[in-house]
Amino acid sequence: MYLTKYVELAIINLMDPYFLRSYDNLRHYMLPRRILAVYGPRRVGKTTLIDHYLDSLGKKARILRATGDYLSDSDLLSSRNRKHLMDWTSGYSTVFIDEAQRIPDIGLGLKILVDARPGLSIIVTGSSSLDLRGKIGEPLTGRHVQLTLFPFSIGEMKKVFNDHEIKKNLEDFLIYGMYPEVRTASSARQKQVILNELVNAYLLKDILEFERIKKPRLLLNLLSLVALQIGSEVSLNELSRSLKVDVKTVDRYLELLEKCFVLYNLRGFSRNLRSEVTRTSKYYFYDNGVRNAVIQNFNPLVKRGDLGALWENFMVIERLKARSYNGLHARDFFWRTWEKQEIDLLEEHSGKLHAFEFKWAAGKRQNAPKIFTETYPDSEYKVITPENFLEFV
Repeated sequence: MYLTKYVELAIINLMDPYFLRSYDNLRHYMLPRRILAVYGPRRVGKTTLIDHYLDSLGKKARILRATGDYLSDSDLLSSRNRKHLMDWTSGYSTVFIDEAQRIPDIGLGLKILVDARPGLSIIVTGSSSLDLRGKIGEPLTGRHVQLTLFPFSIGEMKKVFNDHEIKKNLEDFLIYGMYPEVRTASSARQKQVILNELVNAYLLKDILEFERIKKPRLLLNLLSLVALQIGSEVSLNELSRSLKVDVKTVDRYLELLEKCFVLYNLRGFSRNLRSEVTRTSKYYFYDNGVRNAVIQNFNPLVKRGDLGALWENFMVIERLKARSYNGLHARDFFWRTWEKQEIDLLEEHSGKLHAFEFKWAAGKRQNAPKIFTETYPDSEYKVITPENFLEFV
């Protein structure tokens, strides 16, 4: 199901992703003696977001732009030479450093600038948290603000489309995902080309370059196996046997895929019951379209056997976006017993457990498993379907 002519009128606005991004005014996050770090996958609009903010400062603003892709910028920012850094930024009010994760010891260089020039506004972006969080986290403790930008969210789509239009295009979201370039593409074929390029040329680039992965095919094979297990607990031992590599390699690759915003790890919850499963994980893709590109399945929903998995993946990630953008700080888990009673998503916040089950078609079970409600009597439970998901995300 594709965009109707009426809905296509609104796509004009989507051509400038900034207009509906949740961080619509970065001024709120530019604090004195604080660096603003914007994380997120490649191609989600981080640079566009920041460019729009920098343009809003006016023509009189003195802005210095640098990137970790340029050796000269990288060498200077990793030099730790206070005089050189002061000379480099002299006369500027704002510094924007793109792809900062490529710069060795970037955190120490930024610390020198923050301490030496307290009036200087500094923004950095990273297309992965592979190194950047570690590089700036310890040197800049208490000196930086972190934001994460995801592909478009349903919450952001509500700024353009009404509820009826969003539901009408839900199938397209489930199949092709929410990347800005995908959402502005004019045909299914274009969307597939964009997604294949994302998988092969962008999302895996950081891992292959920075970690010197010598077997990119192994990485893609691992992703394919995980893509076929959405909603199920993943066994590292089974993956190891299937890929014919050791468990440590599988674990390392999965961790890298998490840090590069390809996979999201949801762990098991337990507090009271011996029968609760706690040591396994479920993995979800940050974008449905990327997941479908990995397994090369863009079939319509009526021809798919993984509809439940698509819906669960979409809801887990849309909820993650909603929490992040709305400042809802929560710990999230899945819940399952060895007797295979389960709940797709648990959120722990405000001193309470909030349980959610994701069903594409509303089934008979509208209540939580009895053992769960008896063990956690103060919890809340809700079934999320295509009929009521808009209030959830």
